[in-house]
Amino acid sequence: MRTAAMGKTWSGALALLGGLGLAGLLAACDPQNISELEEGVSTEADVRERFGAPEAVWEGEDGAQIYEYNRQPAGHTNYMITIGPDGKMASLRQVLNPRTFAQVQPGMPMEAVRRMLGKPMKITTYALKRETHYDWRYFESPNVGESQVFTVVFDADLKVVRTMSVRDPDLDKNR
Repeated sequence: MRTAAMGKTWSGALALLGGLGLAGLLAACDPQNISELEEGVSTEADVRERFGAPEAVWEGEDGAQIYEYNRQPAGHTNYMITIGPDGKMASLRQVLNPRTFAQVQPGMPMEAVRRMLGKPMKITTYALKRETHYDWRYFESPNVGESQVFTVVFDADLKVVRTMSVRDPDLDKNR
């Protein structure tokens, strides 16, 4: 016998799988989309045609806009694409890498970290410790090696306390 609760559980599970499948499909298309774009030539319309609407739009220097294309939680990349004031793509960067992580320093505000790395895969608040952890999944080298998780620990004022990288715990859960 099927109950209403069972139906909700199955529809929730299917929605989650569909979302993860879409995230995987988007990530699989990224190399093709990136190869079709050229810095200084491709336009904002070209970027949106290949990547869709950005997760967030950040104000850059001299009137530029930075488009965030997030591939978390299932993926291992976050792209920041800069559109210059002339409407052309000025740069395309995959920001989840050790070089960018090294720029995260104690005392930085959460908003600066969020702008630098994009939306995290997971945010966990530890009320008793008065800490909030932001986690991003990444590969040490582009698409090479085991999945890692980079964590930024914020204090109660949402300022960076410390950072760490660990082997992705989901690897041990056969995910």
